[in-house]
Amino acid sequence: MPKLIAKPTRIEAAGNKPKLIDEYVGRVNTPEEAEGAPSVAHMRSPGGWVEPGQRPEFREYTIVLAGVLRVEFEGGHLDVAAGQGVIAEAGEWVRYSTPGDEGAEYVAICLPAFAPDLVHRDE
Repeated sequence: MPKLIAKPTRIEAAGNKPKLIDEYVGRVNTPEEAEGAPSVAHMRSPGGWVEPGQRPEFREYTIVLAGVLRVEFEGGHLDVAAGQGVIAEAGEWVRYSTPGDEGAEYVAICLPAFAPDLVHRDE
């Protein structure tokens, strides 16, 4: 039988400005599903937001719904616009930001599910 997710759980974000993270599936909102499962979160970050670089233990799939999400990596960066997506591999250094004034709205799927101890943010 399908399982209704009645509402997401708001999770605190890292970065220089407030960013909204609403987890629908993952270790916080659906812990009974977390073992070996992905996490799915709806993100909304303001213009000028930047988070610390990270080298996560999970693969992250991101679909941008509005605005532009910048994804820095060793050797360069990608600007991912609305209607585009990006995949960051586990173990790869990345840093996410929204340099444009409009910020960005996007969906992130992490496999395995996101956990603070798996993200390995820069000091």
